[in-house]
Amino acid sequence: MTAPIATLERVESHLPDRRVAIETLSEPLGLSRAKMSLFRKVHGLHTLHQDPGASLFDLLLPAARQVVESLDDPRRIRFVIYVHAIHEVAPAGFDAAAVLRDALGLGHAEAFALSQQNCAGGLGAVEVAARLLADGDPADRTLLVIGDKPHSPLIQKVPNTALMGEGAAACLIAAAGPGDVVLSHVSRTLGEFARLISLPPEEAGLYGKAYAPVLADVMRGAVREAGLALDDIDLVIPHNVNMLAWRNTIAELGITADRVFLENIPRYSHCFAADPFVNYTTLRAAGRLVAGRHYLMAGVGAGATFTALALTHRGGAR
Repeated sequence: MTAPIATLERVESHLPDRRVAIETLSEPLGLSRAKMSLFRKVHGLHTLHQDPGASLFDLLLPAARQVVESLDDPRRIRFVIYVHAIHEVAPAGFDAAAVLRDALGLGHAEAFALSQQNCAGGLGAVEVAARLLADGDPADRTLLVIGDKPHSPLIQKVPNTALMGEGAAACLIAAAGPGDVVLSHVSRTLGEFARLISLPPEEAGLYGKAYAPVLADVMRGAVREAGLALDDIDLVIPHNVNMLAWRNTIAELGITADRVFLENIPRYSHCFAADPFVNYTTLRAAGRLVAGRHYLMAGVGAGATFTALALTHRGGAR
């Protein structure tokens, strides 16, 4: 196997308590009965979590606080990276990353945000965190805070593809800590689909045809760069865009569906860039991450970025 990129020292997630059936979005989003049937029967989305009365920071802070409070010395956190897929999360001049940092009592840390890779940004930020830590003190850590609150009907859906739920995650990254070993990260951006949400029908059709083959190829690349074979991967931990996209990708990979964790798609729908980390914590809580076994996280962001990273679970990460 290759030299590790970084380690996931701790991963936590948070979803609002309120869970609703996707049909409650029909009227606010102007979706017909046929469209709702598409989302439920074809894409496999049944419910999602949302709390209209809660703020963005109400969503983001619980998981991040769990991570910070687990540390004997929070000053080890040198960087705070806020990862969001919605580009405009606050008024101009309002630094959401700095507000998060200060709310967590981490005023000593450097804070900034990443949004360029949209829903693939959480996985991409792991490599950014690793690069920031590569030449520093081995005790340094980076805190990723990942999550979006869809504040407008325009961003509560990806037309004919996904409905957006609320969920957040926090991840503590070390250059070489005791947690899960990140063995590889592979990313590919198809810039010709940069206007993904507003592509003309012909271009949208081309993107649909490219989606599964490109994602499968990126996933194979991450496995290969990790010095592994696809058969070495115990389970794929995916983003939750929809069931159809993953059925097509599973067929491209030539693996059985039980090797991809799809159980959170009907429960949570698509929670932007937080999905793989929310799914990680679900698997961990169920005792389905086994020390010494290899896992593959994968996701796609509008625009269109395809990302995968391979890791080995050590059993020490929380």
